[in-house]
Formats: sequence, structure tokens, C-alpha cells
Amino acid sequence: MSTRYPFTAVVGMDDLRLALLLNAVSPAVGGVLVRGEKGTAKSTAVRALAELLPEVAVVAGCRFSCDPASPDPACPDGPHGDGGSDARPARMVELPVGASEDRLVGSLDIERALADGVKAFEPGLLADAHRGILYVDEVNLLHDHLIDVLLDAAAMGRSHVEREGVSVRHAARFLLVGTMNPEEGELRPQLLDRFGLTVEVAASRVPEERVEVVRRRLAFEDDPAGFAARWAGEETALRERIVTARELLPRVVLGDAVLLQIAATCAAFEVDGMRADIVMARTATALAAWAGRDEVTSEDVRQAALLALPHRRRRSPFDAPGLDEDKLDETLERFKGEEPDDDPDPGPDGPGDGGPGGGGGVPPQGGEGPAPETDGVPEEAPAPAPAQAPAPQGAAGERAAVKAAEPFRTKMLSVPGLGDGAAGRRSRARTEHGRTTGSTRPRGALTKLHLSATVRAAAPHQRARGRSGAGLVVRRDDLRQAVREGREGNLVLFVVDASGSMAARKRMGAVKGAVLSLLLDAYQRRDKVGLVTFRGRGAELALPPTSSVDAAAARLEELPTGGRTPLSAGLLKAHDVLRVERLRDPSRRALLVVVTDGRATGGGPDPVGLAARAARLHAADGTAAVVVDCEAGPVRLGLAGNLARDLGGTAVTLDELRADAIAGLVREAQVNRSVRRAA
Repeated sequence: MSTRYPFTAVVGMDDLRLALLLNAVSPAVGGVLVRGEKGTAKSTAVRALAELLPEVAVVAGCRFSCDPASPDPACPDGPHGDGGSDARPARMVELPVGASEDRLVGSLDIERALADGVKAFEPGLLADAHRGILYVDEVNLLHDHLIDVLLDAAAMGRSHVEREGVSVRHAARFLLVGTMNPEEGELRPQLLDRFGLTVEVAASRVPEERVEVVRRRLAFEDDPAGFAARWAGEETALRERIVTARELLPRVVLGDAVLLQIAATCAAFEVDGMRADIVMARTATALAAWAGRDEVTSEDVRQAALLALPHRRRRSPFDAPGLDEDKLDETLERFKGEEPDDDPDPGPDGPGDGGPGGGGGVPPQGGEGPAPETDGVPEEAPAPAPAQAPAPQGAAGERAAVKAAEPFRTKMLSVPGLGDGAAGRRSRARTEHGRTTGSTRPRGALTKLHLSATVRAAAPHQRARGRSGAGLVVRRDDLRQAVREGREGNLVLFVVDASGSMAARKRMGAVKGAVLSLLLDAYQRRDKVGLVTFRGRGAELALPPTSSVDAAAARLEELPTGGRTPLSAGLLKAHDVLRVERLRDPSRRALLVVVTDGRATGGGPDPVGLAARAARLHAADGTAAVVVDCEAGPVRLGLAGNLARDLGGTAVTLDELRADAIAGLVREAQVNRSVRRAA
């Protein structure tokens, strides 16, 4: 077995180490999500934690790690009699991003199940992680179908395996630890909420600390065993402190005044549901036990809030998690030392500080605090943001970046046909999950059995195979794989006109709002995105294709405008980007979204002809394309429609891009029909 880097040798990262240790003291806290840039030792610290956990007592021979004191009555290896017990180190099980669902939950021998009715079950990673740690590196890149399984197991503490009428259930309670680089995309909100705590890590900017990190890492790589031996004393002391804190934990008192502070804090930051309150209470209790105290203090509540609330507060998908510490301190001070009032309705003259929501133990609902944050998407189109005064930035005619208008819910844009790309929520595709549309012979391991097709394939051969009993004689060649249709994520490449014609008539704010709305849609549909801009003398790749939609939003916000309109350069740059991406990921189909008014005033002696020829290159490659027509004013030239025809795609106006535009047309038609009938 390879030697792991010692936990106590990790330099800095105090919040990360504390969050991991609190979960070691109290696994009920619910796990840790570690967010940070690459190369910050996130995985090193998590893997080192397993060495500090106390040993686990298990029923001898049980593949599902049942506790001898209270074995699972539904354990597939049960019922457990007096078979003795074993002690083993706590496991840390790693879930690879590309794992199959069968690898996660376990698999059944389908042939034996059909022929003999035997539940021959091979446990998966969830069974291995029971009463230990389930670690997911790059958890934000995990496929949706695996996330769904994790959500079910985390919510119920059990794993269910269903295969065509054959059902196996077993306990699956584990400490979920995930690491991620936010630049590669965010997590689904449902999974994000399942992590008890979250911490942000970044490389130290202090030269002395960086030197110490390098020195220790080189020493470890030169002699892992010797390096670990030098830190053995600190590791033993930390392990003993964890055991001591676990023993103290049941005796820690969580007073009513502290509970009121927890509730008030969660209300002040407008977190959804009650999970945040429970996690904060458990974290504060673990902090007290870790400090050797038998009572929770306000400082414990403050530290618990900083770890448990940042990823739960309401925010836009493009906003980084965080907490206003001044607001936190104000809330804690306001409710410091107060006891909850037994009277649920003290009336207008009840005790309090005179402010809104004060007194009576009622968490603040407004008043003097900062305005509540919202993440709702407006139903109606806001007025375009006021144009900022033109400000030259070095290039002739260039204007300063303008603020994007508020985003809105967009209509569904998809790639026609049936793909085979990564699971997502945009275009139709052959996937592991979805509705069954047919069957085929399995090329490798069977993952989704098509029962009726398998029976039909085996039925004609029963007499030749000497069938004599009730069971169906099934051979490997009879098995049929279910073909299922679901949704895939695509590469959405935005080509945005940032020329002077777009800056005219104060349109750029509305245009940026439309692109931001499409980026929000791409975030929700699990797409990769890229951003090409063109203006002046050429085009540039403002953002290479990435899963970090918030990075695209940031580049869009900073985008200045001005100059000529080299439309052909933008289309050619997009063609080069898509060509490279097809080589990198052939299964991921692309959707080209060109945001322009269709004008072409630069790039060569015949800018319109050059743009048309560049568009036909995309059409020849079969790239799905949509042109968002930004032309405004009473006189329209229809240039964006011509561009859409050359691309072999469709054109939509900014108004038609709204999801409620079609519904509005339907309502208008219904009203007109009713008026005609009444007449």
C-alpha cells in the first residue's frame, strides 16, 4: 500500500482542515465540498483524513460493513447471527467521474436472475463506502445519472438496486467529500445542498509558506515512509484528539439562546429549507467538542455559519459563494443572550428592541439590514440598461463596456437529430437514462436489460437447449441491451458582434442581456460554452470552450464595443474553434449562436460576400446555427435572415428569444378568436 501524505504536514488551509476534522468528530455534519483552483492540495488533504479516522467494527464476513451492535435487518448478506466481529480501518472510497451506475450501486448477474431466480448481487462503491468516506474528485463534472443516485443515497441512507423486477437494498451512510475547480463549472443545487460544509481554498501568496509547501512535498516524494515517520507523533496526537472529541460530543449542551442565534442567522441570509439550521447546530456542537468545551458559544455559531451557509445563500448562478461577515456579526450581536419567547404572538407592544422583527425570538424579516438578495428571473422584459457615455479606450471609435440588461427565460434552442454526447438537458441523444426506444446486442458489459427482447431472443431455442423446468434457459447471446433516448449537453459557441453598429441606438445593453440569458440557459442545461467576439479589424476567442459558464458571463460583462463589423472574421474564427473541438470531443455536438444585426463592413473588399462564404463553411460541416437578430428601428434590412439562410439555420429576434413570447402569441390568438365569436 502506498504511503499517504500526513494530514498534519499540510501547510496552511486552516478552514479546510477544520471542516474535515469537524466531520471526523461528527459525521452527522454531512460532509465537505472543497472549492478551489487547481494545484492547491485539495485531494491531498482529503485523502490524508482517512488515516485519522478511528477503526470501524463490522460483522465478520459482511460485504456491507454492518455494525455488530445493530446489524441491518435488510442486509443482503443477512440475517446476521452471532458470527463475531472484526475491526478494520475506516475506508475512503473514490468515485471516478467516468464511473458507470453499476459500478456505483452494484450489479446483478442478469443471466442467473432470469434462469434461476437467484439474486446474485455484486456490491458497488456505495456499499464499500458505508460507515466511511465517499470521495469524489472533480464532483462538478460528475454525470447527472450518478448525481441522482448520490442524492437518493444521501437522503435515505440506503442504496436501491432495481433490475427488471429484481430488487436489492442495503445501508449506505457515508461521509460525502467532494473537490472541484469552479472554473470547470458549478454543481447542481440539489447536490450542493447535500454537502454540510463548504470551504474555498487558494494557493498562498506568502513566499515563505510557498517555500515550505515545496520543501515538504519534495521531502515526501524523496522518502515517503521516512517523511511519514517524522510526522507520526503529530498524527497520533491528532487522532487521539478526534477520539476525545467524539466521546465529549454527546455531552455538549446547545442552549436555547444559541439556537435562536442559529435560526436568526439562517433567516437573515434567506437560505432555503431547514437543512442549514440543522447543519449549523451540528457544526457548532462539533466545534465545542473539538475545543474541549461542553457548551456551545456564539463564536462557535459564527464559525459554523461561515462553513455551512455560503453555498446555501440565495445567489445568481454566476455569483461566487460567500457570506457578508458584517451582516453575520450584526445578526449574532442582535440576538446575543436572548431567550426564545414562549408566546408565539407577543403583539405590537411585546418585548423587543423596537425594530422590525425584533423581540419575541422572531428572526428578522427585514428592517434595517441589507436588502434581501434574490435569484428570481423576471417574467417581463426590463427596459434596456442606459447607455454609458462613450469613452475612447485607445482604439478609434471604441466605447466603454456597458452594463447588461436583466436576464430573462429564453426559448429552447437545440441541435436537430439524435446525438451520443455527454448527458445533459438540451438536445435529443442516446443515453443511459431516458425512455426506452428499442434494443440491440450489447457490445460490452450489459448495463440496461431489455427484458422482452431478451425473452423473444431466447424463446425459440428452449427445446433445443433441453429446457425441463420452469426457468427460462438463457445464453449470453440472447441478452439484449435497451436503447434509451434522453438529453445531451452541447457545445454552445457564441459569436457576438461588438462593433460600432451594435453600440448604436443604445442596443448593446439589451444584446448583452440576451446573451447572459442564453448563458444562464446553458448553465442549467449542462452545456460547455465558448465566446468569440468580433469588431474593428478582426475577431478573437474571448473564452475557449469551457464548462465554466460564469467565466463567459464575466468576459461578456467586460466586453467593449466600437469599430467596424468584420462579420466574416468572427465566423471564420468560430469555424476554427469548432474544428479543434470536434477533434477533442467528437461526440459533443455544437450549437452556433451568432448575435448580430447582420451588417458586414470590414474584413476585405467584399465584406458581405466574405461573410456569406464563411457562413456556408459552417453549413457544409452540418453545424446547427441560430442567428439572434439584433436589428432595431422602423426600417429593417433583413440582413440577419440572409445570414441565417447561408448558415443553414434559423433566425430569431430578441423579442422572439423570450420563452414567454410564444405563450403571448397563443394568448393573443385565443383572445382574438373569442372576440370574433362574440361578434
